[in-house]
Amino acid sequence: MAVNIKNKKASYTYFLTDEFTAGLVLSGSEIKSIRAGKASITEGYCRFDAGELWVHNMYVAEYANAGYMPQDSKRKRKLLLQRTELKKLEKKVKDVGVTLVPTLLFISQSGYAKLKFSVAKGKKLHDKRQSLKDKDQARDLARMAD
Repeated sequence: MAVNIKNKKASYTYFLTDEFTAGLVLSGSEIKSIRAGKASITEGYCRFDAGELWVHNMYVAEYANAGYMPQDSKRKRKLLLQRTELKKLEKKVKDVGVTLVPTLLFISQSGYAKLKFSVAKGKKLHDKRQSLKDKDQARDLARMAD
């Protein structure tokens, strides 16, 4: 069973440029919830704190058999990247209007939880309307081809 939790709102709200994949530091009950598909990254964003990259506001539901120590479902979680990638990202985020947005949460072949995120710049309202028009046109062309 493949777990792919997507952020469908990201490509509508932002211009996505560079994509990175990072590991996540999770507790045992959190990885079990993610494997069950009980997580959401639509409200999430990434931010630097003291030279380390963290994902904020990512929702991971509490696991039913987690034990006596409940976890905060929206706590910040550390992202694992190489130092060179961190420095490159830190330079890009210093620009005005640029942020890091999670796009996909998945379980890798080795069994670890990974987060794909992109360098993003916000879209204006007319850009969002244009992307909706493009999507509608592509759907109409696909219908005519069938």
